[in-house]
Amino acid sequence: MDAEDIWLAVGFMGQALFAMRFIVQWVNSERRRESVVPVVFWYFSLAGGATLLTYAIYRLDPVFITGQALGLLIYSRNLALIRGARRRNAGSVEPS
Repeated sequence: MDAEDIWLAVGFMGQALFAMRFIVQWVNSERRRESVVPVVFWYFSLAGGATLLTYAIYRLDPVFITGQALGLLIYSRNLALIRGARRRNAGSVEPS
């Protein structure tokens, strides 16, 4: 296996991680019979986006790099917002 094959595998791994977010979202929505975006969606987005950004940097593709880098900011921000909401909700629970 040469370096090009390894990089191709990295690219496909990134695509697989990125695709998993849609599968997770779809399955969760079907189970609840409403559209939901579970937290794991954002983790798959982050993992897939980071892997694809690595691949894009290797390919020196400025369009792909820009798109993935922006996506990583958005996914990270969503996770930060979720974490903040959970902290606020945990603090608002009255002790028994």
